[in-house]
Amino acid sequence: MKKGELIFIPSPVIGHLPSTVEVGKLIVSRDDRLSITFLITEPRSFDSKLASYIESLVSSTLSNRLQFIKLPCLEPTPSEHPLDLGKLIEGQKPQVKKQVTKLIQTQNGPQLAGFVIDMFGTSMIDLANEFEVPTYLYLTSGATFLGVVFHLQSLHDEQNVDITEFDGSDAHLELPVLANPVPAKVLPTPLLNKYWQPSNLAHARRFREAKGIIVNTFMELEPLAVNSLLIPPVYPVGPILNLKSDSAERTGEADKKSEIMKWLDDQPPSSVVFLCFGSLGSFGADQVKEIACALELSGHRFIWSLQQTPPQVAAFGPSTGYTNLVEILPQGFVDRTAETGKIIGWAPQVAILSHTAIGGFVSHCGWNSTLESIWFGVPIAAWPMYGEQQLNAFQMVVELGLAVEIKMDYKRSFMDKSEGIVSFKEIERGITSVMEHDSEVRKKMKKMSESSRFALMEFGSSYSNLGRLISEFVDNIS
Repeated sequence: MKKGELIFIPSPVIGHLPSTVEVGKLIVSRDDRLSITFLITEPRSFDSKLASYIESLVSSTLSNRLQFIKLPCLEPTPSEHPLDLGKLIEGQKPQVKKQVTKLIQTQNGPQLAGFVIDMFGTSMIDLANEFEVPTYLYLTSGATFLGVVFHLQSLHDEQNVDITEFDGSDAHLELPVLANPVPAKVLPTPLLNKYWQPSNLAHARRFREAKGIIVNTFMELEPLAVNSLLIPPVYPVGPILNLKSDSAERTGEADKKSEIMKWLDDQPPSSVVFLCFGSLGSFGADQVKEIACALELSGHRFIWSLQQTPPQVAAFGPSTGYTNLVEILPQGFVDRTAETGKIIGWAPQVAILSHTAIGGFVSHCGWNSTLESIWFGVPIAAWPMYGEQQLNAFQMVVELGLAVEIKMDYKRSFMDKSEGIVSFKEIERGITSVMEHDSEVRKKMKKMSESSRFALMEFGSSYSNLGRLISEFVDNIS
């Protein structure tokens, strides 16, 4: 029986790497003819949780058909932006070539079945071509995002449209992957930003060279988008989630997690609103006070992951918890909400969302967080910040009715000008709406949650799509 080896080259960011590892684990669990080698670049920006996660992978013995090799980080050239993941991965070509050559020269070694790359790793298609194997893209975002990327790239390349003019405009676009016209204000910022646009359009062009695109979604969630994407073939295999462990066990935060879960155990079912904005989600003091006022006005119990950006990475980097809550919050807020609220720094998000006490989720609408919320049937109040999160929010609120809006076109990141302050009235309105018990949003989310679980079961849509993909991998070595 022939054995096949897949080379996975993920991006070293927390929103991409764990999801990529999970899809790899799923593949080897389904077919013992396949093995996977992950070639993981050390990240440039310091993130203790990401660094800890990478170390845990390299030292792990998950399976004798999964191996993790860490590649040393390369310093950026003077003309290179330190956050340019595409350039970071491209600089690893010599190392990747060396590791793959070593692998295939092993006596009685497996035959290469293909490269599986991240959306920022399209330069690795050249190496796959050298080794005469096909390339597959693993997209950690949704199918609608992919369709929007292809559409904007076509507008730019084929119709000579200056798509940077959509940035901040009041235009609406008709797209085949969406049932409703999409406001330009929710289009993915990286494709409209003049600095990042050239490299992101270059990635989009190379997406089309892939033999297939594996997407972390499921047919029942994005049927229109999946059916609109024909070339390259799309394989919706999600939701791909890491549900078995949060990062607490790897970062010494098990005690914090235990304290959080104990507090939730004491709250009534569906009574708590959870506020969390991802690893890069943070706000200044004025916005924090507006959120606090909204929570107090709403009267709902809450658990709030309150983060600040460290000064040394103020432009863009991992957030940390505030050390002095009294200074940042309205006077007396902590005392007045002592019985009904809990403010935390790091959040074990999966564990919190899975708890019966949680009734709503104020979220930045990162794709992983969105899928987790769907899995656990928790409706979202959408407050996106960067990347493609505004588009995700539009999908959830307008297209699918699985979320309510706080501010769908809000933007806050290293590539955007300040958006100003979202008022406590807007935030309170969103919290009150998402916590409504018999709302249509809650009913739709419950139904979609069931669909997400059925998709992964035997004969479910994602189970079947993964089977088709695995058959193709095996065909590559036969």
